[in-house]
Amino acid sequence: MIRMDYQVNLQYEAQGHSDFVLNICPARTRSQRVINESFMVEGATPSYTFTDPITANRVNRLYTEGGHVTVRYGGTVELDHVIVDPEAIEECPVRSLPSDIVPYIFPSRFCPSDKMRGIAMAIFGNVAPGYSRVASICEWVTQHVHFNPGASDATTCAMETFHSRAGVCRDYSHLMIAVCRALNIPARYVTGVDYGADPRFGPTDFHAYVEVFLGNRWYLFDASGMTPVMGLIRIGTGRDAADVSFATLFGNVQCLRPVVSIELVSRNATVIEPAGSMRKAVSTAMGNLYFHAAAQPVREAPMAAPPAGAWSPIPIPNVFHAPQFA
Repeated sequence: MIRMDYQVNLQYEAQGHSDFVLNICPARTRSQRVINESFMVEGATPSYTFTDPITANRVNRLYTEGGHVTVRYGGTVELDHVIVDPEAIEECPVRSLPSDIVPYIFPSRFCPSDKMRGIAMAIFGNVAPGYSRVASICEWVTQHVHFNPGASDATTCAMETFHSRAGVCRDYSHLMIAVCRALNIPARYVTGVDYGADPRFGPTDFHAYVEVFLGNRWYLFDASGMTPVMGLIRIGTGRDAADVSFATLFGNVQCLRPVVSIELVSRNATVIEPAGSMRKAVSTAMGNLYFHAAAQPVREAPMAAPPAGAWSPIPIPNVFHAPQFA
């Protein structure tokens, strides 16, 4: 078990009425516990908060009539990891995939795996199936894509990254996911924070990584090679970045750079291997993620607008009251 403190400060300037959909709170799962947390807003009114019963994503919606908006989140997260010998992990045939896993072999907006099958087969078609093949895909992406924040934008897809060979963590992740899906290996996109990243990549920031379904679990991969997988917290889980943007804005809104921090508080006997050096398979999610999907999220009552200039603390309970996610 490891325990981490995570904080984020978001600043916006809104010209007129604007709406915000935020996904910055850590997910609550069987392997990730949120010990304590606070969520504060200035200059906007919270209107809706809920936990998605399928993905465990926690979404907060705000609105403002204009002006400066500040959002601050802080929380302490505990993580449990399952560590497995990679040689014992096999790929799961499509016919044996649980029904809730099947959507993660389909193409998606930023991961057009249907257009990349020929590429994937040419590079990895003769590699023996199993965890080692997925690790090879991850290593190939790390080695062939150059980290360049100016080389891509919010519309760049995996095929474009394959040809440009440059991008940021979201591009590395999209490319790895698309290649895995082209080989009928379920893969999904996860957001977190780049704990332990080399300072040459810039200040601490939100981070994208990959989970691949092998055997009966989802295993962690950081295709960018920036962050130790043992230090990855889970914020959002989806098919690609379109599902889990940390902030989706509606209106004329100017964003300032988010200020993100994450610090290791304790780790018991757990050893966090440096980025790129972990030789074991690491998982924080079982295959039956949706075993309680029949329950419905609960909408909370609208909240009154805060007094002008005051901070508005937002209660963020685990609105979904069924057993926590795997």
